[in-house]
Amino acid sequence: MARDNIYQEEEFPSPLMQLWFHFRQSPVVKVGFGCFLFLCFLAVFSSLISPYSPVENHLDSLLLPPAWDDNGDVSYLLGTDNLGRDMLSRLIHGTSLTFGLSFVVVLISLVIGVVIGSLSALTKGVKSSFLNHFLDVILSIPSLLLAIVIVAILGPGLNNTLWAIVMVLIPQFIHITRNAVDEEFNKDYVLASRLDGANSLRILHYSIFPNIIEKLISQATLAQSAAILDIATLGFLGLGAPIPMPEWGAMLANGIDLFYIAPWTVYLPGLAILFSVVAANLVGEGMRHALKARKES
Repeated sequence: MARDNIYQEEEFPSPLMQLWFHFRQSPVVKVGFGCFLFLCFLAVFSSLISPYSPVENHLDSLLLPPAWDDNGDVSYLLGTDNLGRDMLSRLIHGTSLTFGLSFVVVLISLVIGVVIGSLSALTKGVKSSFLNHFLDVILSIPSLLLAIVIVAILGPGLNNTLWAIVMVLIPQFIHITRNAVDEEFNKDYVLASRLDGANSLRILHYSIFPNIIEKLISQATLAQSAAILDIATLGFLGLGAPIPMPEWGAMLANGIDLFYIAPWTVYLPGLAILFSVVAANLVGEGMRHALKARKES
């Protein structure tokens, strides 16, 4: 005997599945998400798909223009720099340094910020008030300025740059996590869990985190664009990746003196930074609008 279907769906989609349904509605966001995945692919497989080593010098091909120029060479599709290094290979490897490391930085900041923000949401009184005022002070300082101050204290270098950006991003995740957890604790389903005898940590793990994970993912995607700009800016200022690492900001600084002779050494890394920031922002905006649409539906 066939079972009667009372509901149209036998299983209700999870919050993440609902978020994905609303996220994919916009064609522009889908294009941005595709670009984001393309950058992730380049960051992971950069050493396999780049035609040359990013530090290999071709002394017979100094400042060669891109292949579409009359003086270009198809062997160097995007030309070479003042030391004969292939620009395409350096841009591909730079994806793992600028875009890839920004992903790692955001992930570390997210984990630390969520842990501290969740625990701070459980505290009340003087500790909670002090943390709120401290976060207000930190968040009022521009992230890039704060990162420069931290790097000036720790010293230049790629590792110190990454830790500086982690320390800059952590307060943002603490703030959003704390506010989200406080908001959820005031809802009826948390009261029902408390009446069932669940403690605060169990409520956090099983009840609250599944309902705030979308907000955290949305904040993480928006924070990544800021991390990309911070890494590139510190590299441009000479505080980040050292020579000859193919970080996009350092490449931009290296080619700035050659702008009138070889403009491709400047606009190619600049376009790479712009492309990655736009892709990250499109994904972040799509996540934010998907969250809003899911709440309204």
